[in-house]
Amino acid sequence: MSLTRSENKMNLNKVIGGFIALMLAGLLATQAANAESKAESKAESKAESKVDNQVNVGIQLWSVKDELKNDFVGTLTRLAKMGFNGVEFAGDFGPYGDNPQGLKKLLDKLGLKAAGAHLGFDQLSDDKIDQTMAFYKALDCRFLIVPWDERAFDPQGVYQVAKELSYVAGRLKSAGLKVGYHNHAEELQDFDNTTYWDILAKTTHPEVILQQDVGWTTYAGKDPVAYVHKYPGRTLTTHYKAKLPKGTQGKLPLIGQDVIAWDKLLKANLAVGGTLWFIVEQEEYPQGLSVMQSVAASLKGFEKVIAKVDEKAN
Repeated sequence: MSLTRSENKMNLNKVIGGFIALMLAGLLATQAANAESKAESKAESKAESKVDNQVNVGIQLWSVKDELKNDFVGTLTRLAKMGFNGVEFAGDFGPYGDNPQGLKKLLDKLGLKAAGAHLGFDQLSDDKIDQTMAFYKALDCRFLIVPWDERAFDPQGVYQVAKELSYVAGRLKSAGLKVGYHNHAEELQDFDNTTYWDILAKTTHPEVILQQDVGWTTYAGKDPVAYVHKYPGRTLTTHYKAKLPKGTQGKLPLIGQDVIAWDKLLKANLAVGGTLWFIVEQEEYPQGLSVMQSVAASLKGFEKVIAKVDEKAN
């Protein structure tokens, strides 16, 4: 039996209508799935970054001092590609010694920040401090750390160092900069029922940063975690370095392959220390590793620590 033109038109309309309905249903289902996928991805990203986003990882450029002398820009480029967020200067500014603005542009180009700088009291003296402040402000480098002073582990000298640090802290405050002191094993020596480091901590202004080098603390036989808890909010920047105590066997001076309880330390820094920058420092190069290979190994070890703490936090 043949159909009329009218009946053919009705059937065609039904087919087209059904096809459109299927297309709309499929489109709605796809949109719903995409929305769900985006929500899950967003939630996962948020969970994964819970700790990671709090951890700015820099490198103390003393670790690669010879590489910097040979190729300043190339070395910074390699460090940026390695995954560091920032660099802590140690007196070598390459061709930018009189051009902090140019150095800032280079750091910006590489995606790096000035995490801090090590400098002596001579650059913080009354006749030089204005010039020093201008240089580091232009570099957007807030944390100026004195890395060594023999008076700091002398029975009388330690109090003079504390006095000078407090004075400098007051001078730098108006410029938005902070001063601090960095320990070696000597400052952790026992003295008068305490340590020189404790004297510095207790006799300096609270604005003075206690930049704990956890490697030297460990080497001196002290607990770096305990020192973070002992002085809350004073560890705005810290050196993460693996340093083995004398007689240690079966370990390497690389983060994660040494004796430090890094996960406990990281938690303490984040929860109590007020730590804004975690500065990796590498001064030993074990098992024939090159300087850059050793730096990369410690960075990788620290990244594993971050992931471990992050996983537990979630």
